[in-house]
Amino acid sequence: MGFDAMSISRLTRRDWLKQGAAALGMVGIAPSLVRAAIETPPEWEPQSDRKIRIGVVGGGFGLSFHWHEHPNCEVTAVSDLLPQRREMLQNRYGCDKAYDSLEELVHDPDLDAVAVFTPVPDHARHTILCMEHGKHVIAACPACITLEEAAQLKEVKERTGLKYMNAETSYYHPETIAMRQLVRDGVLGEILYSEGEYYHPGIGRTTDSLSWGYGMPNSDDRTWRYGFPPMLYPTHSTAFIVGVTGERLAKVSCIGTTDPDEPALKDNDYDNPFLSGMAMFETDRGHPSRMNVSWHIHAHGERAQWFGTKGALYSPTWTGQPFILSVQGQSNVTERPWFWETLPPDMRYDSGHNGSHPHISHEFVMALVEEREPAIDLYESLAFCVPGIVAHDSALQGGARLDVPCFDVT
Repeated sequence: MGFDAMSISRLTRRDWLKQGAAALGMVGIAPSLVRAAIETPPEWEPQSDRKIRIGVVGGGFGLSFHWHEHPNCEVTAVSDLLPQRREMLQNRYGCDKAYDSLEELVHDPDLDAVAVFTPVPDHARHTILCMEHGKHVIAACPACITLEEAAQLKEVKERTGLKYMNAETSYYHPETIAMRQLVRDGVLGEILYSEGEYYHPGIGRTTDSLSWGYGMPNSDDRTWRYGFPPMLYPTHSTAFIVGVTGERLAKVSCIGTTDPDEPALKDNDYDNPFLSGMAMFETDRGHPSRMNVSWHIHAHGERAQWFGTKGALYSPTWTGQPFILSVQGQSNVTERPWFWETLPPDMRYDSGHNGSHPHISHEFVMALVEEREPAIDLYESLAFCVPGIVAHDSALQGGARLDVPCFDVT
């Protein structure tokens, strides 16, 4: 099998598990299958002249995507509560039309879709508002922060039939793209154990500039990040297993760690006492998977490790550990692939999060052009974030082992 990024994105969870199980029966792993996961893929070719008209909301993270560079997309409107950020969005995307708020923008009849990059506690509410007004949605992670919001998102998605995608960056790290191909072809055998980690020191603390609206600690203008529970932002970790094998994280025991001298943990909107969450999950196929999120250990970035019966893959790290693909009986592969060829030419560069932003932009646009569900659809998105919600509850209960509800299609 050669590289086929679009076919991997289109695999249903059932197809994924069936193909993976069949591949486990292979006696040996051909070197060609290892090469297929990391070789230069075929060049992307345009398939349609259709233009998706998108509105972009949120002049922070929302500035880092590639809508204006995709031949099948145009930014028709932008919005932010702050005038200077609205202007930044207009300049970035070459857009003349700006609204003072998302609540105004959703009434624009010229929009097919809305990109929601608003504060995390608003994601579910804003997604529902957009879909209630007939707009497809791509939203920053996580999709929601409560189980009630997860149920509401599932209801509005199934009632309206509109498309939803989560802009989860770990799903499109180059090693994650390669891992999906490796799993599809059974190159690493059965994935028995995995680890996903997201470390961002300082976030949520009183002294962190992102905790304050104007970057000034001890002001009265707190942002959503002030004291935010780390396990309510689990998707940079959980996407590394859910978005690779198609498994669901079904049970969890989580330990939270704290800092008794941190003021943000004594007075925040979430009643949160933790700066870290270290969770051990069991998947619906009985595999252990460790997922960490921390705001206060000496580490940085997102990384993963996957261990199978016939091989393993290691993400590169900020400390210098290289990308390593190790397969039984073969030489280690240490050259990290990037898969730029799967993108339109103007989008082939790294604008953040290990080159994931152009892949996210491209997938959402093409899902709408091709009238199919995005790779990270609502069900996948909830499978990323719901386990963290339950993990946080586990930590509050001293590490109690809890069941994780599933919000897949019923």
